[in-house]
Amino acid sequence: MLATRIIPCLDVDNGRVVKGIKFKELKDAGDPVELGALYNQQGADELTFLDIGASYKSREIMIDVVERVSREVFIPFTVGGGIREVSDMRAILKAGADKVAVCSAAIKNPSLITEGAKIFGSQCIVLSIDAKQYEDTWHAYLNGGRIDPGIDALEWAKKGEELGAGEILLNSMDKDGTREGYDLKLNKTVSEMVNIPVIASGGAGTMEQMFEAIKIGKADAVLLASLLHYGELTIKEIKEYLNNKGVCAR
Repeated sequence: MLATRIIPCLDVDNGRVVKGIKFKELKDAGDPVELGALYNQQGADELTFLDIGASYKSREIMIDVVERVSREVFIPFTVGGGIREVSDMRAILKAGADKVAVCSAAIKNPSLITEGAKIFGSQCIVLSIDAKQYEDTWHAYLNGGRIDPGIDALEWAKKGEELGAGEILLNSMDKDGTREGYDLKLNKTVSEMVNIPVIASGGAGTMEQMFEAIKIGKADAVLLASLLHYGELTIKEIKEYLNNKGVCAR
């Protein structure tokens, strides 16, 4: 049995960690280097860094911040935001990341997934999907949740796997920052459609909700942010809780 991963997420804009609700009302949550070092010390399994302003502001991702964070963490480190070409992937990996997450650029140019997987390996390519419910399905959004191109998120997840993605980061826009719990139906549906790991993201409010994302939503990992950023929970507490519930957590 593979251990369930607990992954802190650093949503970064203009060099600072921010947190909002449903991708809006962003508030400062700290320094990415300090938080990255803290979560590394607490026993996080991985760390995710998303430069949330990069794609819609059309600016390059903050390589210097990535380099500084990577010097403080000794766990797998995923970086996304503003990655539009294979050369961007190479730059991020060279700066210290272990994986790259692609979202908007992959929708606009699906071959980016395949090209990246061929050069760096599928294990390095994470397909990030910003999903929002639309009637009886979900749509995959562009540019930090600002544009709906009308793409079915479920079909896109399956297509992403076929193109060579090694993992899916499934962000529920409806649940983001609400602390109402993960979108269990979304996570379960995608997890049953693909054969690659799915990371549940958006809505973490309690440890019980994390357990539900794993057991009911069938997620392979859970992403969380504000509960950790504001010191309400530690990774050790989460892992102890999950282990006591019968979930294998390192």
